[in-house]
Amino acid sequence: MKDNAENDLPQVGIVGPCTAGKSTLINRLRGRYNVVLRHIAQEHSYVQTMWQRINLPNWLVFLDVSYPVSMERKKLDWTPAEYEEQQRRLAHARQHADFYLMTDDLTPDQVAEKVAEFLAGKGIERF
Repeated sequence: MKDNAENDLPQVGIVGPCTAGKSTLINRLRGRYNVVLRHIAQEHSYVQTMWQRINLPNWLVFLDVSYPVSMERKKLDWTPAEYEEQQRRLAHARQHADFYLMTDDLTPDQVAEKVAEFLAGKGIERF
């Protein structure tokens, strides 16, 4: 159950394929902004609109990664076809994302900075 204080805060949904940096981003930004950051595991759902149904965020951030880079980041036991399936499951979220970022050539700090710039553009300032 959500804390009552969270009910009044803007919600930022974070989606993307495995190893795109969603959890790392949330860990870097959590507690630094007056928003609730939600990891939405859309990549594992057959329901394309799951990101809207569970908790409709004020803004949706889509972090992306290519298959070769995903394999460098973490030795996943998945094939290119499985990666493409995740991309298919994420298509609706990608189309509706308020902010899209390809993370292949970015460090975790650079990803956090770019998302922080997006949040600042929405009037969300750092504590």
